[in-house]
Amino acid sequence: MKNKFAQQIEQDALLREVVDDVKEEQFRKMWDKYGLFVIIGIALVLTVTISFESIKNWQMKKYQEISDAYSVGLSLQNQGRLDESLEVYKHLADKVSGIYADLARLQIAAIYTEQDKSADAQNVLQLVSTDGNLPQMRDIAALKLAADKLNNNAPAEEIENILNPLIERENPLAMAYELLAMLYIREHQINKALIEYEMIRYSSTATEAMKLRALDMMNILEE
Repeated sequence: MKNKFAQQIEQDALLREVVDDVKEEQFRKMWDKYGLFVIIGIALVLTVTISFESIKNWQMKKYQEISDAYSVGLSLQNQGRLDESLEVYKHLADKVSGIYADLARLQIAAIYTEQDKSADAQNVLQLVSTDGNLPQMRDIAALKLAADKLNNNAPAEEIENILNPLIERENPLAMAYELLAMLYIREHQINKALIEYEMIRYSSTATEAMKLRALDMMNILEE
């Protein structure tokens, strides 16, 4: 006759076997009910991961191609092969988006200026200043547009309309003050020019060189 200890061991083993059977049955039922969704979920996760990696690799390759094309345009431009350079920049401006499209258009405007096609240059700069992909590019285009108009003796009102929005903001652009000052000197409005130079001296966006230049101009204008 088995002692109580041996009987207890047998009962425990039997209980564990029953529990394991119940667990296995529950797992089977859960798998029958949810297993397909688990497989689909894993497949979706893998698909998303693979797709993300593929897209990232494609984007990196695409960005490198765009960067290389822009470098080719610069090289041709530096060699004086302006027409060939224009073709590269125009392709980038038409086919890509983002900073490289803006940079390509700015270079197109620079080439037009070099070719004495001021009206064409201004049209491109106007486009970037209003529809550029990045705020910084829009600001640069606006400053270049104002400078080109100033250099070509455009009406003062046209130039003011470009520059005033650049100084009527939380962080005014010091270069806009400087261009306005040059405009007012051209218009023989010396007091207005002095005000713009004074604004440069206390501007947080002005470099030390700009501040020194403003001080020199003020000294000259006040003599």
